[in-house]
Amino acid sequence: MSNVFGLQSQGAWLYSLWKFSRPHTIIGTTLSALGLYLIAIGLADASFTVIPLLGAWIACLCGNVYIVGLNQLEDIAIDKINKPHLPLASGDFSLLTGKLIVAITGVLALIIAMTQGKYLFGMVAVSLAIGTAYSLPPIRLKRFPFWAAICIFSVRGAIVNLGLYLHYNSLFQQTINIPNIPVSVWLLTVFVIVFTFAIAIFKDIPDMEGDAQYNISTLSIKLGKESVFKLSLWVITVCYLGIIFAGLLQITGINSNFLIFSHIIPLVAMWWRSQQVNLEDRISIASFYQFIWKLFFLEYLIFPVACLLD
Repeated sequence: MSNVFGLQSQGAWLYSLWKFSRPHTIIGTTLSALGLYLIAIGLADASFTVIPLLGAWIACLCGNVYIVGLNQLEDIAIDKINKPHLPLASGDFSLLTGKLIVAITGVLALIIAMTQGKYLFGMVAVSLAIGTAYSLPPIRLKRFPFWAAICIFSVRGAIVNLGLYLHYNSLFQQTINIPNIPVSVWLLTVFVIVFTFAIAIFKDIPDMEGDAQYNISTLSIKLGKESVFKLSLWVITVCYLGIIFAGLLQITGINSNFLIFSHIIPLVAMWWRSQQVNLEDRISIASFYQFIWKLFFLEYLIFPVACLLD
C-alpha cells in the first residue's frame, strides 16, 4: 500500500485517510446514527441489536467520506491557504488517490444502503446528490452563502435525522408515514437544523483569506467575522432556549426534567467559552469552532437519554 500511494508506511496512509475523512464530521455521523437508533428503540420499546445499526452506520460513513472528499478535490488550491494540513493540500495524497477514495466510498454508500432498505437508500442518495451539487462545478453551491447553508443543514438536519428514524423504525415493523413521526423526533430535527445553520456560517470565519482569494462568497466576508460570530452564538442560544421551553411543555416520550437541565449547562458553557475567543487569532477561532462541534455531538447523546429515561 505504501508503494502504491507514495507514503512511508501503511500507518501514515491510514492517518492521512483519517484526516481526509474530516474526523469531526465522522464523529457527528457516528453519533447521529447511534442517537437516532436509541430514540427509535425507546419510542418503539424494542430491543437493542448491533447489526441494523452497523449497516446504517457504515453506509453513512461511506457517504460522509464521499461528500467531504469531493469537496477537498475541488478545493485543493483554497485548502493550501486555509487548511494546508489536509492530505491533498499537503501532498500526502495524490489527486488520483483522492479520486479513487471518493469514487469507492460513494459507490459503497449506495450499495450498502440499498441492501438495508428504501428509507436508508433514499437518505443516502439524496445526501450524496446534495453533497455533489455543493462542491462540484458547474453548480458548486458553496459559492453562494444562502445555498451553501441550505445544503449543510438540510443534510445534517432534516435528511439524516428523519431518514435514519424512518429506516430504524421500519426495521421494528412499525406502521409509519412522515406526518406520524413522533414529536420528539421532530424536536431533535428542528434543533439540529438550526444548530447546523450556526455551524455552516461559523465555519467560514477562519477560512476568510483563502475564500476571498478564490472568490468564494461567504457571510464572514460580506458581514465581517465579528457579526457572524455573534450571529452564530445567538442562533445556538435560540436552539437551547427552544429545547428548554419544549421541556416545560411536558412532551410525551421525553423526560422533561433531564431535558431542561441538560441543556442549561451547555448553554452557559458556550457563553463562558465565547468570552475567551480572540477574533484576530485564527487558532482561537478554530478552537471555538471545534467546541461548537462538540456541543453538536453532545446533543446526540443527551436527547436519546432523555427519550430512554421517559
